[in-house]
Amino acid sequence: MMEEEELEFVEELEAVLQLTPDVQLAIEQVFPSQDPLDRADFNAVEYINTLFPTEQSLANIDEVVNKIRLKIRRLDDNIRTVVRGQTNVGQDGRQALEEAQKAIQQLFGKIKDIKDKAEKSEQMVKEITRDIKQLDHAKRHLTTSITTLNHLHMLAGGVDSLEAMTRRRQYGEVANLLQGVMNVLEHFHKYMGIPQIRQLSERVKAAQTELGQQILADFEEAFPSQGTKRPGGPSNVLRDACLIANILDPRIKQEIIKKFIKQHLSEYLVLFQENQDVAWLDKIDRRYAWIKRQLVDYEEKFGRMFPREWYMTERIAVEFCHVTRTELAKIMRTRAKEIEVKLLLFAIQRTTNFEGFLAKRFSGCTLTDGALKKLESPPPSTNPFLEDESTPEMEELAMEKGDLDQPKKPKAPDNPFHGIVSKCFEPHLYVYIESQDKNLGELIDRFVADFKAQGPPKPNTDEGGAVLPSCADLFVYYKKCMVQCSQLSTGEPMIALTTIFQKYLREYAWKILSGNLPKTTSSSGGLTISSLLKEKEGSEAAKFTLEELCLICSILSTAEYCLATTQQLEEKLKEKVDVSLTERINLTGEMDTFSTVISNSIQLLVQDLDAACDPALTAMSKMQWQNVEHVGDQSPYVTSVILHIKQNVPIIRDNLASTRKYFTQFCIKFANSFIPKFITHLFKCKPISMVGAEQLLLDTHSLKMVLLDLPSIGSQVVRKAPASYTKIVVKGMTRAEMILKVVMAPHEPSVVFVDNYIKLLTDCSTETFQKILDMKGLKRSEQSSMLELFRQRLPTPPAGPEASSSLSLLAPTPEQESSRIRKLEKLIKKRL
Repeated sequence: MMEEEELEFVEELEAVLQLTPDVQLAIEQVFPSQDPLDRADFNAVEYINTLFPTEQSLANIDEVVNKIRLKIRRLDDNIRTVVRGQTNVGQDGRQALEEAQKAIQQLFGKIKDIKDKAEKSEQMVKEITRDIKQLDHAKRHLTTSITTLNHLHMLAGGVDSLEAMTRRRQYGEVANLLQGVMNVLEHFHKYMGIPQIRQLSERVKAAQTELGQQILADFEEAFPSQGTKRPGGPSNVLRDACLIANILDPRIKQEIIKKFIKQHLSEYLVLFQENQDVAWLDKIDRRYAWIKRQLVDYEEKFGRMFPREWYMTERIAVEFCHVTRTELAKIMRTRAKEIEVKLLLFAIQRTTNFEGFLAKRFSGCTLTDGALKKLESPPPSTNPFLEDESTPEMEELAMEKGDLDQPKKPKAPDNPFHGIVSKCFEPHLYVYIESQDKNLGELIDRFVADFKAQGPPKPNTDEGGAVLPSCADLFVYYKKCMVQCSQLSTGEPMIALTTIFQKYLREYAWKILSGNLPKTTSSSGGLTISSLLKEKEGSEAAKFTLEELCLICSILSTAEYCLATTQQLEEKLKEKVDVSLTERINLTGEMDTFSTVISNSIQLLVQDLDAACDPALTAMSKMQWQNVEHVGDQSPYVTSVILHIKQNVPIIRDNLASTRKYFTQFCIKFANSFIPKFITHLFKCKPISMVGAEQLLLDTHSLKMVLLDLPSIGSQVVRKAPASYTKIVVKGMTRAEMILKVVMAPHEPSVVFVDNYIKLLTDCSTETFQKILDMKGLKRSEQSSMLELFRQRLPTPPAGPEASSSLSLLAPTPEQESSRIRKLEKLIKKRL
């Protein structure tokens, strides 16, 4: 019973001592211990096994038990001491709390005493400093009163002096006095409620008004709008009056400037009236020479009369520009029918030169009103053609190289006066556009005549096909027009010029390029099969002469040059035109036209070589393949095809050396045309014996090797054929080889033959299977049973995307085909 009670006690104790992980971790941090008895996961069995690892160690059991009992006794003593020490803790805590409360009460009382004493001290300081504050306020008020009285005295005296000096026109003294009076009057803004102050302010305003009217009258007397001539030099009185105008209402200054400039330009309006001979565009230089003389005359006579910050010289020039633009626009509207291109360009050139002169002389700081803001905006900063260092020869050279977008040198700062006069010519630029339309039409006609006179370009197999020189001339002319027009306007005239460019790009493409492509003929030139099979006479099979082939390649190279340069031209036009009009510039249609010329040229080259090989393929299909007794070297028709390829392809490759990508396109298109045609003629070879099929297989392999080597055939530099081209040749010719292998296979047993066909060709077409049966020379009865079996053995195509993958799995890999062909070659060698 005792043991059971002890066990229950131990279990209860363990249940009570199950601490949470957080508590256990905190205990370990506060009381770190390495004793296994202090661990939370203490295991008595493991601990005993540690103390007695072997049976021999049980001999020391009494000693170990004594040590544990001693440890238990010490723990009991420690626990007893701690428990006894905690009996008086509660009483001590209450006593300490009472003592703390008493201390807080004492501290609160002391703080209250200190606060009372501070309030008494503050009251005492206020009583002491009350008199001092009163003295400070009195001093401040007295100082303000004295200052205000002094200002009032100065204001009253200044107003009296100002009125007296105004009557005597002592503008030099008035200028300084008026500024001082204005400064003093600012101090009295808050005293305007006082009648005397308000009266003085009104007298100052009246004096300013009187000064303004008096100065305007003096200027009107000195510079009358009509009547007497101007005085010989400036007046000191007027110079001082200008200093006063700077202080008065800005409208006075503007009125003085306006009247002086109007009077200064009155002679110009008389000399260059609309009915005068010098007013027309051919004598526009005289206008600019006149204003230059007037500016020099102004500097000598009146340069010191007006303040420098009025920029009177620039204002005169700007007003002259406005008047000139208005007058030129009026006279050009009246005499629009008399405007010719040379005259218009002459006037524009002289005007832009004058605007450049103004930009070098003046800063453009007076261009502030809204009308000038638009004129002030310079042309696009990306314009690379306004550089002083560039020359027409350099531009033509860059254009010939197709280098329209070369980085340019940094150009001079923009001209703030650009368009201030030349804007008036923009409505009449249609004359320039019409002239360019006419010139470009004549240029295209000259290109056509030169081509007919000079004939096609000479064969050139060393440096590649030459680009027609006329295309470089056309784009050089385009660039000149574009630069010239962009200097005249970046608005609608540029759009009109772009339309003209589009028109003649299309005409060049059709009249010069497409119009001069050699025409194909439907007949075969009277060539016989026997002549095709003679190697010495194989050159007669070419439908195009050497000169015609070179011409096609030259036209193709020219179209490629035009395509690339047209794209650059579009980019440059977008740079030069206003940002709001860039969307209206689109030369995509013209680029498509040149792409069509390129495609047609390649198609002509393909058709020519294809047609040259047709008689050889026809000869192949007409041979008696069932009578072939042994397998020999390649057949004559293969030799003929190879001969035509070796004649044409090197010429085309050398003439397209500068456009390798289009030569690759030619090879791909020829392979896509020749291989299906070869397979079609292959089906016409019927019936075929076993030996005949082997000979055809050897011929097919020979053609395959030649086609794979087509891009570099006849070249000293051997290059690897493009992967895209190789893939087409391997796929097409492998199909031809598989057809022949099926023909070579025995048709008995039928199931094996049909399965072999499906495996090799992966072609589920009944028509193709019928053609192969014809090639084997089977009877109709045998063919009917074969076709019925073929339909039964056809695999059911899976639905969805698995169909294509399953069909591709049936196709033999190129490695398998190459090994089969090697076996066939060995077999042929053995028979030979």
